[in-house]
Amino acid sequence: MALDIAAIKAQLSGATVLELKQLIDELKEEWGVTAAAPVAVAMPGAAAGAAAPAAEEKTEFDVVLKDAGAQKLNVIKELRAITGLGLKEAKDLAEQGGNVKEGVSKEEAEKIKKQLEDAGAKVELK
Repeated sequence: MALDIAAIKAQLSGATVLELKQLIDELKEEWGVTAAAPVAVAMPGAAAGAAAPAAEEKTEFDVVLKDAGAQKLNVIKELRAITGLGLKEAKDLAEQGGNVKEGVSKEEAEKIKKQLEDAGAKVELK
């Protein structure tokens, strides 16, 4: 019996999150598997620190405008200088919030955050 992968994919695409969770739970129970991370076992003679890989440091950040604050005009000016957006686009971004820059270095993200906060905005780095 061959699997009809396209049909399975179509069914899963139309499923709700609750249905997918129920499916996962039933498969775990039926097959006895879990999504637990494997446990590292230290080899004799290996350095103790070599068993666990170092946590990766995040290198790319998104600068997200949460609120333009009371000084919206100053924030719009900064947004235009940072992004090169037109007046209307910068005004819309200031009013609605959202991503100012995506995938920038930590230094650049912190510089943009400081510029916008100095203008009166509330900014978050993700």
